[in-house]
Amino acid sequence: MKGIYTVLLLLCSNVFMTLAWYGHLKMQEFSWFKALPLIGVIAFSWAIAFFEYCLQVPANRIGFEGNGGPFNLMQLKIIQEVITLTVFVLFSVIAFHMQVRWNHIVAACLMILAVYFVFR
Repeated sequence: MKGIYTVLLLLCSNVFMTLAWYGHLKMQEFSWFKALPLIGVIAFSWAIAFFEYCLQVPANRIGFEGNGGPFNLMQLKIIQEVITLTVFVLFSVIAFHMQVRWNHIVAACLMILAVYFVFR
């Protein structure tokens, strides 16, 4: 169960992270947001990122083998990276209508290989 909780927390964490890092680019479509100075945009992103950390830190604590979890440090990192890129691709397709191309699919396959080798 700790592995499932870890992955779910990382998934939710990465949704907040993606919104914090890239959501402001989409928010520029709103005049009130576009009028914010850069420091306001940074503060807005930090407010979102707070929730990312509230999920990311427990995910790593629960999942880390040193705390009784099923994953070593390398495995935790590769899980987080795969989730990050998956969430980012979904965000870019949904929010920015980007197209997934053949090279993106090849990159995804290489990431699957990375996961395989880290867990081997």
